[in-house]
Formats: sequence, structure tokens, C-alpha cells
Amino acid sequence: MKNIKTFVVVAALALISSSSFAQTVTATASTLDGAEAQIAAKAKLAGAGYSITEAYAGNQVHMTARLTK
Repeated sequence: MKNIKTFVVVAALALISSSSFAQTVTATASTLDGAEAQIAAKAKLAGAGYSITEAYAGNQVHMTARLTK
């Protein structure tokens, strides 16, 4: 029983700490430059830097980035 309680506490703390630091933003535009400009603007509003984690170009460009503080 003690092991289960410990596991639950550790799991809860891990979720809280990772969710408070990592934030993901997305953007959609017709070009890579346009999507990155949207990501950069969102990062600036949040007072953070960014790291692009995914970009997909089909009919439009979809880009995902992780904000870093």
C-alpha cells in the first residue's frame, strides 16, 4: 500500500512540473516563413524562446513548436 501511495505522489509531481514548464504552440500558414513568424510572435507574447518540433507542408504549412523559458 505504501508503494502505491509513493507511486501516485511521484506521478502527480512529475505531471505538475512538466506541464508548468513545457508549452506547445501551433501555427498554420501558406509558407514556412509565415508559420514560423506566427510561432515567433506567440513566443514573444509569452516571453519565451521556441524550438520547432514539427512542420508539415501539404496544401498549407502546419508547424508545432515548444516554448522555452
